[in-house]
Amino acid sequence: MKLTNLLAATALATLGAGMAYAEGAKIFVIGGKPDDPFWSIVKRGAEDAGKVVEAQGGSVTWLGPQNYDNLGVDAAELIRQAIDQGATAIVGPDWVPEAMDPAFKAVVDAGIPLVIYNAGGIEAADRLGAMNYVGAVDYKAGVAGGEYLGKAGKKNGVCINSLPGAANIEDYCNGFVEGITAAGGKGSVLPLPATAQGNVTAVAQAIRAHLLENPEIDAVFTTANLDAVGAVQGIAQAGKGEAVGLCGINFDEAILTNIQSGAQACAIDQQGYQQGFYAVSILNGYVNYGLTIPTREILTGPGIVDASNIEATIAGAKQGTR
Repeated sequence: MKLTNLLAATALATLGAGMAYAEGAKIFVIGGKPDDPFWSIVKRGAEDAGKVVEAQGGSVTWLGPQNYDNLGVDAAELIRQAIDQGATAIVGPDWVPEAMDPAFKAVVDAGIPLVIYNAGGIEAADRLGAMNYVGAVDYKAGVAGGEYLGKAGKKNGVCINSLPGAANIEDYCNGFVEGITAAGGKGSVLPLPATAQGNVTAVAQAIRAHLLENPEIDAVFTTANLDAVGAVQGIAQAGKGEAVGLCGINFDEAILTNIQSGAQACAIDQQGYQQGFYAVSILNGYVNYGLTIPTREILTGPGIVDASNIEATIAGAKQGTR
């Protein structure tokens, strides 16, 4: 965002703070589908921040697609629904820029404060005129996974892309290839149909077949919780449990159990709870009081979860925040 735009937005927020506070902020959060384990944690963070919003007379409304089959178009429609329902602030991920950017620009053109989170990075926030970005840098998250497996001695890795066309998933895989290459190995990408994401059986079958067809592969990187669960099964079904290392984006209790048992080497933590919590908190303070955060790009990751810190992470997962 240009300095003049940022100063103008700050001045507008300050002038309107008193009126907004009287009614409270009406914040809409665009996120993942209801049964997605990662997004349930993001939603928990948004809802916890929403307790303050509600105490100040406002509300937090979560909008998510029913599936990921037509992600960009469906998410853009949710953004427009938020505008139509009178949002005074909006949080959203820029998953598919070509489909979603026109809707985000409509948010900014309507004078509604916007925070991009989870996907898109500060580049998307600047391009769209949003206040800030909250989340991890997806490319760097992929790099971290590739470097981890490469430093563990893996020489040939594959990234499982079960949501082709989603910018953040593409960034994860591109980063993974760079990371494992920098560590002395090489990487490739296995694209799957979008209907495969979240389908443990489909992912397991695809990975089993790919490993049997490419016996030189000794590392797998996944980009979604249930894909990692499927990968554990697919690696075992291929008879490669001892030879193939697995790392993936995000985790839940099942994945943490797999790390604890050694079935999965690591998970990349982007702290989804913090993404939902901070994004809502920033907008609530902005709408009610004209407050701004001078640090642009609030990073919540990437971090590495492996055998060295698994116990502390499990404790957070049991509370629904990791």
